[in-house]
Amino acid sequence: MTIRQPIVTVCGHVDHGKTSILDALRNTSIQETEKGGITQKISFTSYPAEQLKKACPLIESSGIKLDIPGFLFIDTPGHAAFTNLRKRGGGLADLAVLVIDINEGIKLQTAEVIQILKHNKTPFLIALNKIDNISGWRTPSRDEITKSNLKNPSGGESRTPSRDEITKSNLKSSSERFDFGQKSDLITEGKARVGGESRTPDKEIPLKENIESQAMNIQNTFNERYMTLIGSLNSYGFDSDLYYNITDFTKKIALVPCSARTQQGIPELTMMLCGLSQKYLVDKLKLGENAKGVVLEIKKEKSGNYAEAILYDGQLKKSDEIAFANLEGKIIIAKIRILEEIEPLSAKFKPKEIVHASTGLRIQLVGQKGASSGEKEEIFSGMPFEIYKNNLQELKEKFKEQIFESINSLLEKQGIIVKADSLGSLEALLFLLKQNKIPVLKAGIGSIKKTDIASAKANLEINELDAVILGFNVLIDEDAKFLIQEQKDPKGISSGGKIKILTNEVIYKLIDDAIEFRKQKAKEIEKRRLMELASLFKIKILNQFVFRNTHPAIFGIRVESGKIKKGLNLIDETGDKIGRLKNLQHENKPIDEATEGMEIAVSVPGINFERVLSKKNFLYSDISESQFKTFKKNKDLLSSNELKTLEEISRIKREKNSEWGR
Repeated sequence: MTIRQPIVTVCGHVDHGKTSILDALRNTSIQETEKGGITQKISFTSYPAEQLKKACPLIESSGIKLDIPGFLFIDTPGHAAFTNLRKRGGGLADLAVLVIDINEGIKLQTAEVIQILKHNKTPFLIALNKIDNISGWRTPSRDEITKSNLKNPSGGESRTPSRDEITKSNLKSSSERFDFGQKSDLITEGKARVGGESRTPDKEIPLKENIESQAMNIQNTFNERYMTLIGSLNSYGFDSDLYYNITDFTKKIALVPCSARTQQGIPELTMMLCGLSQKYLVDKLKLGENAKGVVLEIKKEKSGNYAEAILYDGQLKKSDEIAFANLEGKIIIAKIRILEEIEPLSAKFKPKEIVHASTGLRIQLVGQKGASSGEKEEIFSGMPFEIYKNNLQELKEKFKEQIFESINSLLEKQGIIVKADSLGSLEALLFLLKQNKIPVLKAGIGSIKKTDIASAKANLEINELDAVILGFNVLIDEDAKFLIQEQKDPKGISSGGKIKILTNEVIYKLIDDAIEFRKQKAKEIEKRRLMELASLFKIKILNQFVFRNTHPAIFGIRVESGKIKKGLNLIDETGDKIGRLKNLQHENKPIDEATEGMEIAVSVPGINFERVLSKKNFLYSDISESQFKTFKKNKDLLSSNELKTLEEISRIKREKNSEWGR
């Protein structure tokens, strides 16, 4: 049986050292001449088994018989591309390393990643990074470790150990073997190669010993932080523990304390990846016949557009045709002009005539067109592909299940509009929106277009909460921007509901923005309904602007709080009824309503301004007791000025009736 190398993605919160951990994992045996190149921003790293064994002697000393051909590490720019890693039946990655800063624990972006890993059913272990940032943490020498661990049996005092005692205490017998199904010390001893240098046990301090050699207060801090993380992970449905405490890795998530900066724990992390892969993944890594892959990123270069892709099954020849699938279920057929494969532990690609999974590819495609229409079609990030063998109908059924039905299962009959930069990120976004109970009506890949604006506008008539477009890592077309601009009144006066466009390059921030928008919009809608039942306001009389004394009285006012509309009744500061607002005017133009801060002219029939209002400063809305109680019940919808006005009105009313509104 031929097996492929497992695909491993390193993921986590942007500031928790995700890239540093990946660099530490793959830099362990880079040739001196390649060290500069490997730090480039690349999409994947091929790490052959032979290099793994040289880099991490713990693999062999722990008894792991490594049959897998190595690892294909995924390193895509930014968190966005992590969500592109989808294939039929779950996540593209066979295994994931979730990087968490031990000092910060689970952040919003970490939680998002955990949800996606759970959704994709991707097995993972946790790199508990930045242990060296624990205040007071130190890396003692081998001599310090040995002296602190070997006590005099009679007096309990430290003594100088013999060479034999050092050897026996630090190195396990070669006959002992590491078994992921049984409890073991996970062999934290042995050599480790870092940066091409071989470190003997005299230089390399085993991780477990290092932790146990820390001062008691430092150990307490470490224990407190990892136990807090265990509790947090439990809330997501995962049991976890430090890797050397686990007896059954099928039931608990392994935590590997480490530091990308000092390299502590990196050999153990590498060993865990190898051990888990060899123990649990080999049967799933059987190489199929037909080439299958997914586009990771489209890169535009002077010589043309290139697709960086992962081939996760089968073999692909330069002479083969490839079938891609888009969101609408259309099949796109393309030929390969250039086929290049990533070189081991390098950022360079090498031209190939044939490649085998799992591997990273750089492909230049030509002649991509719809299989049915014959029209030129665009290839997007996240698109799955398979070798095309004139099996159009078979591929249609496969891709329909993989894409169309998968996306459709996340859509609702009513909801918001969503656009994303790739198929994978779109599915991840839809999944997380569903988790947050935000319904989605329509979803697509690419920029926000005027058709999306039209769909959002239609939602205004149905539910204003859904009159929003979310754009993940996408641009807004110029004609769409023009339609949005048309919404704005030249004088800035609100004329009803407007659609909202929210864009962001980080999914969790975009979802936070959407949640906050819906929260505020819901309050706005509820308040509008409340104000339709009764208006709450306070206005200041501008005595210097009296345009007519009577029949009707016309004078200037400033809205101190709330919103005024035509036809509302007024009372003064003593509770006396003044009259009814007949008309409102702003800059010589009639208006239906005015909001806080606006200065306008109003007309009030049936009064003489000089006799009734010339010595008064403020007027209020004349509300009933039941209206007052409704406002009080919904005071969370009112602004601080409106709440103050409500209290003033109640005080005025109670001057005449002490039980009013109680």
